[in-house]
Amino acid sequence: MPTSCSFPCQRSWISYHPSSINLRSHRFVVASSAAAGMELSLTRPDDWHLHLREGELLHAVASHSARQFGRAIVMPNLKPPITTTEAAVAYRQSILKALPEGSVFDPLMTLYLTDNTSPEEIKLARQSGVVFAVKLYPAGATTNSQDGVTDIFGKCIPVLEEMAKHNMPLLVHGEVTDPSVDIFDREKVFIETILEPLLKKLPHLKIVMEHITTMEAVKFIESCSEGEAIVSAVTSGSNRYFLGTDSAPHERRRKECTCGCAGIYNAPVALSLYAKVFEQAGSLDKLEAFTSFNGPDFYGLPRNTSKIKLRKSSWKVPVSYPYEHGEIVPMFAGETLEWLPSNN
Repeated sequence: MPTSCSFPCQRSWISYHPSSINLRSHRFVVASSAAAGMELSLTRPDDWHLHLREGELLHAVASHSARQFGRAIVMPNLKPPITTTEAAVAYRQSILKALPEGSVFDPLMTLYLTDNTSPEEIKLARQSGVVFAVKLYPAGATTNSQDGVTDIFGKCIPVLEEMAKHNMPLLVHGEVTDPSVDIFDREKVFIETILEPLLKKLPHLKIVMEHITTMEAVKFIESCSEGEAIVSAVTSGSNRYFLGTDSAPHERRRKECTCGCAGIYNAPVALSLYAKVFEQAGSLDKLEAFTSFNGPDFYGLPRNTSKIKLRKSSWKVPVSYPYEHGEIVPMFAGETLEWLPSNN
């Protein structure tokens, strides 16, 4: 599961999502203590890393997130990418139109950082009231990242200085794209060559390191001596970690091919998997802070006031979600999960 972590010191967070780990609160309520019928009542969670895509795909997936989450930080890697405040406002309107009638889901928009992003655009973004962060994609790192940053120190420092001035977070896709670096070392090398020098240069810049996958990343945030480093960190109760699904839908034919698109569609199952991870770690009492408190606290937003329930009841994940131009296969398709989310 992705996790988000902010830097430096208390400014460092990690967004944690259900697809990046192997399975091992305040005002936390257990409505029933019987194991088979246990029910948790949580403040409605937010998703601090979400891909909603656009067009028919957006209409197919928006309701799945809106059903469980109050807000979401929406990724800007469309075609073309969302590089201006004007484009972010327009994209937000498209999302709102795709939501079910009566939905109160609030999409929080982001800008796609490029070599040419200007400090003036950051000022416009902050003034808009709808743009809450800027996303760093190293050029060529992932889906629709071809317009990403090629030289962060040579071309982006004035923009990052402006972001620090306005307390606007930088959301980091943390991997280098040098083909000579082993794929399993790309996050580690990114920390060493980009993140550490950046934090030394701009110590007041608020940073979220998204979907961490290595012990090196956890150690960079805080020491962790043994065990499954990411799970241990996320279930520890530290307020540096918060929920970010990184749910990334693709049409089945684009996913199941010789050069499949990156990303896992986990929006329908994310809360079930988070509950499983926290339960197996013996930390269900820390679940609500992770899902519902730490994220809004970091972004300086109010916590949600509505509730959502998780009931210990087996349910089967649909094999796929059809829509007009194809179908989307979710994470754990056709399998049975143990925690069932409910708005009732």
